[in-house]
Amino acid sequence: MTDHRFSVWAPRPRTVRLVVSTGDHEEVVDLARGADGWWAPPAGTLDRFDLAAFPEGVDYGFLLDDDPDPRPDPRSRRQPAGVHGLSRTFDPGAFTWTDDGWTGRQLPGAVVYELHVGTFTPEGTLDAAAGRLDHLLSIGVDLVELLPVNAFNGTHNWGYDGVGWFAVTEAYGGPAAYQRFVDACHAAGLGVVQDVVYNHLGPSGNYLPLYGPYLATGRNTWGDYVNLDGEDSDEVRRYVLDNVRSWFHDFHVDGLRLDAVHALKDVSDRHLLEEMAVETAAYSAQVGRPLTLIAESDLNDPVMFTPREAGGHGLTAQWSDDFHHAVHVALTGETSGYYADFEPLAALQKVLTHGFFHDGTYSSFRERDHGVAIDRATTPTWRLVVCSQNHDQIGNRARGDRLTEHLDDDQLATAALLTLCTGFTPMLFQGEEWAASSPFQFFTSHPEPELGKATAEGRIEEFAKMGWDPAVVPDPQDPETFTRSKLDWSELTEGRHAVLLEVYRSLARLRRSQPDLLDPDFTSTGCEVDEATRVVRVRRRSVELVLALGTEPVTVDVPAGRAVVWATPGGYDERGASVVVPPHGAVVVADA
Repeated sequence: MTDHRFSVWAPRPRTVRLVVSTGDHEEVVDLARGADGWWAPPAGTLDRFDLAAFPEGVDYGFLLDDDPDPRPDPRSRRQPAGVHGLSRTFDPGAFTWTDDGWTGRQLPGAVVYELHVGTFTPEGTLDAAAGRLDHLLSIGVDLVELLPVNAFNGTHNWGYDGVGWFAVTEAYGGPAAYQRFVDACHAAGLGVVQDVVYNHLGPSGNYLPLYGPYLATGRNTWGDYVNLDGEDSDEVRRYVLDNVRSWFHDFHVDGLRLDAVHALKDVSDRHLLEEMAVETAAYSAQVGRPLTLIAESDLNDPVMFTPREAGGHGLTAQWSDDFHHAVHVALTGETSGYYADFEPLAALQKVLTHGFFHDGTYSSFRERDHGVAIDRATTPTWRLVVCSQNHDQIGNRARGDRLTEHLDDDQLATAALLTLCTGFTPMLFQGEEWAASSPFQFFTSHPEPELGKATAEGRIEEFAKMGWDPAVVPDPQDPETFTRSKLDWSELTEGRHAVLLEVYRSLARLRRSQPDLLDPDFTSTGCEVDEATRVVRVRRRSVELVLALGTEPVTVDVPAGRAVVWATPGGYDERGASVVVPPHGAVVVADA
């Protein structure tokens, strides 16, 4: 990847000057424009400001035409004064890595854990998060997935309003802390997946349009489209692809979660996602460890993870909202909004055996047919990343309420069983493993009052179709909304929290002891449901999961040579060659 320090792609302005500041000295240098729209300082002009002379970095920005205020570098690696301030140089090669022996973590068979750095610990920093890795190992986690950490305006938010794609926000400790975090994860045997956003930029601090045609005409749900197929889009695509590479090269991450790829507008001969897959595969071969690309897609289209040679984009996997919806409805009975189609247990049955529920079927929420069927003969189940809770499905509820508020311990354990033991790639959300009492609410800290007001009003409007009460929606700008969302680590040893934590630890042991639970063949899963009694029986080759979702106990035969190898906290009653599972309970039966 080219070193663009003190150079900038800026085809729009007529003049570009560089401002460099060391604190006690400031210098302004006229940059020379090349034929490709890149501006660079004359050779040797800035040698004295190299990284060796200033290991802590120097501040700099660009003066565009007659603008009196220097603007941050589009490829800035640090924004210590915020997204409106000067950039600061950072040498990613200065860090002494200790992960030379790290061979990576592939996605098949892995457990992913999603966390938000700012609310995961009281301190809300990457260094503090690194201190909790032993806890993640205890519940069988293999890959830690961080919500976006890019530079954003304000002190805290979810991270999806980032504008400095190459910079790690100072609120979490900056880029050096990120390197320490990844190194610590690798030392503990954990891989790191970084959530990245390429479908839009945040509403405050986005200076890219001053430099060049980074944005396209039209808007998606969150902002202007990124220019991926228009005039000068080659450099914009390179900007994105270089960012992908920087996470792998500079920060040693093991995978990227690509936010809302359905909002990437690209009609190029080769879709940006395919180009990402090509370059990621090449770099994976170079470093000799697996690198993963996971799409968040609303399309229910296996083109995302279909190999390139079979006409797909060639990504590793994608999130499956259908799994979440089917499990949520089966356990809570909630059927408002997009949950409506998932009311019958047959929806859960189809998801467990076919991957997508909507695979060309009518979606009442969208009011149209939706999705494409998965070829179960050629697709491994691990290509779908599933969960019973995640930041979206909790945080985009009116109150940010978790399943913890609505389900008893056995039901929560059943949700965990379905997530972890049905052959897909399971993803857990921070705190679910101990039934955390803290909500995960939508929070922002926009310094601009008008932007904060618009965000709060927009949230209320979004909930109209779900039928949720707007009066209970917390103000995203209220600092307490952020504070309430922080995990309380003192809960782990108390009451139901300790009970659920042992559930997750026992499921980690179960996955290791029963290889059939990890079989990636779609045809290895069978499922029978009884709508009247609400009994669900899932077969994973030799292992059977029996779920009593109704109000009556369920009798489960346990023939000779077989045994109950796991049960929800409420347990079961033995009756000779059978056991009786109480309402809301579940058992796993396998060869003794």
